[in-house]
Amino acid sequence: MSLNELTAVSPIDGRYAARTSPLRECFSEYALIRERVRVEVRWFLALSDSPDIPELPPVSAEARQKLLAIGEISVEDGAAIKTIERTTNHDVKAVEYFIKQQLEVVPELAAKSEFVHFACTSEDINNLSYGCMLARYRQDILLPACDAVLKVLTAFAHEHADVSLLSRTHGQTASPTTLGKEFANVVARLKRQRKAIAEVELLGKINGAVGNYNAHLSAYPDMDWPAFAERFVTSLGLEFNPYTTQIEPHDCVAELFDAVSRFNVTLIDLCRDCWGYISLGYLSQKPVAGEIGSSTMPHKVNPIDFENAEGNLGLANAMFDHLSRKLPISRWQRDLTDSTVLRNLGVGAGYTQIAVDSLLKGMGKLGVNQQAIAADLDGAWEVLAEPVQTVMRRHDVANAYEALKDLTRGNAMSEALMRQFIEGLDIPETDKQRLLALTPAAYTGQAAALARDI
Repeated sequence: MSLNELTAVSPIDGRYAARTSPLRECFSEYALIRERVRVEVRWFLALSDSPDIPELPPVSAEARQKLLAIGEISVEDGAAIKTIERTTNHDVKAVEYFIKQQLEVVPELAAKSEFVHFACTSEDINNLSYGCMLARYRQDILLPACDAVLKVLTAFAHEHADVSLLSRTHGQTASPTTLGKEFANVVARLKRQRKAIAEVELLGKINGAVGNYNAHLSAYPDMDWPAFAERFVTSLGLEFNPYTTQIEPHDCVAELFDAVSRFNVTLIDLCRDCWGYISLGYLSQKPVAGEIGSSTMPHKVNPIDFENAEGNLGLANAMFDHLSRKLPISRWQRDLTDSTVLRNLGVGAGYTQIAVDSLLKGMGKLGVNQQAIAADLDGAWEVLAEPVQTVMRRHDVANAYEALKDLTRGNAMSEALMRQFIEGLDIPETDKQRLLALTPAAYTGQAAALARDI
């Protein structure tokens, strides 16, 4: 059976292939092989540029361009490397042999092919390759996705900053807010997580089999290898980690995915709130022509986009959780349990991308049913018990809280009953009139201003 969107085992490459296809540039087997070739080529060039390695003189400008071109492998080149791997049964060694083959047709470099993969362990190449892949993913896909969500939610918060909304702490009627303020709360949380994602330092190392430059110093004992390694790692756009075993310990990968997971958890919270507001009738969904909500109930317009997003965010975080818990652990100086796990970096990213697309689609279909919102507010005069008892306490009215509790708790409350209670209060007339003018819809504090300010 040939592989296509119908036969793929994972929905990431099957049902949702169109949504996740940009991730192939970052996390596919081809992308990993390409990064390995790039790192190997740049390491060769860095060695040739060092005056401390006379056996590998600086390459000419023409040869340098040919080397860099080798680093930009095609998918066909990737397949050729996989063919070599079937013999070597070692993926990084296959990359080394491929590059050496390419150097054979460059006379200036053919005799220097032993400096390919010089003093390196496979993990020197792998950790830098994965670091570059994650950096590209964060810059090109993840942060733009975060920004797209923030843009939509911020616009929604501004547009509906003044729409009074009945709060429901513990699911019960509570002091009103505004619809815009509730979305502004989400924006503020997401901004923190977006900042955390952007600030994670992606680390790299190229210090040999156990992190001590053993092989490097055996060949060139007078060279400052730590300084050389740091310059090389930072030239790739990564931060240098001077203390490692054979592997870079992957703490930074865990930090990145933990930050993404927190962003996703906030989105799950949002999806559930939107689902609830749709259920209450506060938010409506614009019907899409031809779309069916139920195979038997024709009237249904289900909140499927928010449900889809919530489900996929959960899948993403399950993968991120395993990666962040497993990757920083390695027996002694190295075991291979991280190797197969690292090949799944794109899985959590894929489910996150699917979820974000669904969320944005759902937000694009949302409408606001101000009549339903206003009706619920007008039927919840008990929420004014809070401001009334607070003003009473200001003026030292004894047992203010208890009096409002007796009036409102468990009792049907109406505008007339609340006004009657306020009329009988022994408080200054100015405050009495202010309370009499108050309605549930007007009792929103700074909510509108906070929503507009986000």
